[in-house]
Amino acid sequence: MANTKSAEKRNRQAQKRRARNVNVRTTVKDAVKSLRETLTTTKDAAKTGEALKAATRTISKAASKGVIHKRAASRRISRLAKATNRAKAAAK
Repeated sequence: MANTKSAEKRNRQAQKRRARNVNVRTTVKDAVKSLRETLTTTKDAAKTGEALKAATRTISKAASKGVIHKRAASRRISRLAKATNRAKAAAK
């Protein structure tokens, strides 16, 4: 446990940041899950495109806030785009 006033404050700040980061990570997971669900259930290119756009946006926001690393974000976006393109090609 924190013994000094500054350590207690640091602890409070860390707890706030952790809660914020958990929330952002959950949002990213939800967006990715939504996209993957759209890919498996729908053959509509417009819907999958919109879902990819939303997922890309949330991942990029998380990276810009420092919640996830920028290269990890880039890798995730790339993989999702690849999966979307594969699904679109299979639908044709």
